Amino acid sequence: MAFNRSFKDPEGLLTIILEHPGTPDTRFILNQRALIVPDDTATPVIKHAKAPIETQPVSQPSATPAGLSDAEFLFPSDLEVTNLKVGKVLLVGSCLTALYHEQLQARHPETTFDYIPYNFVSVLPEAPPSPVSDYDFQYLQIPLRSVLSDRVIWGFRFNEEGFTKTILQDAYSIIDAMLSSAMIYNNRHGLLTFVSNFIVPQMSTASSMYERGSNNDLATIVQRLNDYLNEKVSGYKNAYLLNVDSVASTIGKRYILDDLVYFYSHGAVTYQDWDDFGSIARNEPIPPLETVYPVKKDAFLDAIFRQMVTAYRTTKQVDQVKAVVFDLDNTLWRGQIAEHYRPEAQPWPRTDGWPLGIWEAIHYLRARGILVAICSKNDHDYVKNRWDDVIEPKLISLDDFSSVKINWTPKAQNISEICKEFNIKPKSVVFVDDNPVERAAVASALPDVRVIGGNPYLTRRILLWSAETQIALMTEESGKREEMIRGQIEREETRSTMDRSEFLASLHCEVSFINITSTDQPEFGRALELTNKTNQFNTNGQRWSFENIADFLKTGGKILAFKVKDKFTEYGLVGVLYLKGTEITQYVMSCRVLGMEVEEFVVAEAVKLLRSARTDETDITATIKETPDNTPCREVYLRAGFREIALQDGVRQFILDGDEVPMMPLHIKKA
Repeated sequence: MAFNRSFKDPEGLLTIILEHPGTPDTRFILNQRALIVPDDTATPVIKHAKAPIETQPVSQPSATPAGLSDAEFLFPSDLEVTNLKVGKVLLVGSCLTALYHEQLQARHPETTFDYIPYNFVSVLPEAPPSPVSDYDFQYLQIPLRSVLSDRVIWGFRFNEEGFTKTILQDAYSIIDAMLSSAMIYNNRHGLLTFVSNFIVPQMSTASSMYERGSNNDLATIVQRLNDYLNEKVSGYKNAYLLNVDSVASTIGKRYILDDLVYFYSHGAVTYQDWDDFGSIARNEPIPPLETVYPVKKDAFLDAIFRQMVTAYRTTKQVDQVKAVVFDLDNTLWRGQIAEHYRPEAQPWPRTDGWPLGIWEAIHYLRARGILVAICSKNDHDYVKNRWDDVIEPKLISLDDFSSVKINWTPKAQNISEICKEFNIKPKSVVFVDDNPVERAAVASALPDVRVIGGNPYLTRRILLWSAETQIALMTEESGKREEMIRGQIEREETRSTMDRSEFLASLHCEVSFINITSTDQPEFGRALELTNKTNQFNTNGQRWSFENIADFLKTGGKILAFKVKDKFTEYGLVGVLYLKGTEITQYVMSCRVLGMEVEEFVVAEAVKLLRSARTDETDITATIKETPDNTPCREVYLRAGFREIALQDGVRQFILDGDEVPMMPLHIKKA
């Protein structure tokens, strides 16, 4: 530890600053404390302490009383199963990004960070420091100072007529130009891109109280720029805005934002790297910044990196949650419905606080296409009859749940039935129950199910803020998933009353096809989502990035997607085939339509498409790489009329000879 400097405050108390020689930005402050000596007849007397001197590290990450770091609080890891490593990140931005580069590389040596400085409307290099394909994503931060220009420092100019309008118009144009220039690698190569928004100044800059919140207030202007930036980023493919302003607000801009020292439009983190540490004499020495303003630079940096990682997990659909199953007693409401809500047991438990929060969370999960279900040990009729008494105000109903299992059957058995109804694996399910015994029983019987619910104050945050319950892009099919599942359950009930041929004929099934030739097509997002989340009917288990598919299409690949509907429901886009040359390289289909012979019908259409560019007697090949989950698709090519030939590198090979035509189910029509 090296001696740096010392000084005395106005009370004569000594402060000594020690600097770590290996890490210059790590300092320790020794503060001499004053002793308060009680006096029964007078006010307390302050005396100087000779000892002890307290050692206090600077810039410790903040934590909640429960021990959660700010990063964990904002971006919960409770639903994470797979450890996703981020290998290489490209950082593009100004001095704030330079701080990210310096600090994150030291904090996360497992990840490589490349940095390209970017200010004003500079031009990025034709190629980044490493090949574009090496990066998991790029992180772009447009400097607020460049967007607003230094004109806003002359605060009196906001009193001039038309000044604010000029600032906004110019700022919009600069955002357009800077974003266009900085997105070069995204446009050319489809590189996944996260764009940081601007941190809004923490206090109003208006000239009067009357004008606070008006267009003459810089805080309002920056909020409007964030709205504009969000709109512009949404116009790019494979690009998403990250709300850094909300991260700063949650941790506390008081502890982060440098606008209490620097000018308002600097928009960076408070960090005493400007100070000369006494090299220029002053009448009164400047104490270290941390002794005046507690700085949470470390907490902020941890949260920013965590935000990047969770956004990356969401875009890759890692450990994605497809259904949340809720218990009832002490989970959706306080107490037990049969005990605490009897007419003679007034007053009943309150519903404000966490129960209302869970009710709202259920609807937000549904809005993301996540299915919700009930699994409770109770009497079904009793719960149904008393529901409206307990749920007050009436914000949720039993009809909001795609599956309801209220009985005395073991919960693991009920959850298994729910998985069958939803055509999902247990690993895609989260079970919420207050009872640790029930959670343990489900976890023992179904180890892949994620269980939570012990602390109701944590449940809502975990369900709504975890990366695993977020979706990168809302598709039409995601929005209709609940409706499709209800139709599917009705379809299965009808199936049980007929023989197979009668049932299939009664469906009046229609299939419509879409040739996806560009990432610009509206169906592309759903095709990518379906490919990356389907495990069971997936002939090789391959996951695709935006960049991979763009290259596939550019090099002659074709994507044949299809939609299905029957008399019960419209299932939307439920399947994708990747075609190249004379081969079906991958076939992915939602299990919602499995067993309707749609899978064979679609193979026949793919064969027709592949042969249309050649001759009707062309041999068509296909492959299946067996994975632990893809049992349902292993015989699809045999059922379609292909024959199996010798294995190649452990991959099953199939061929449809040129003089053969594939099987074509007659009960299905091409729309």
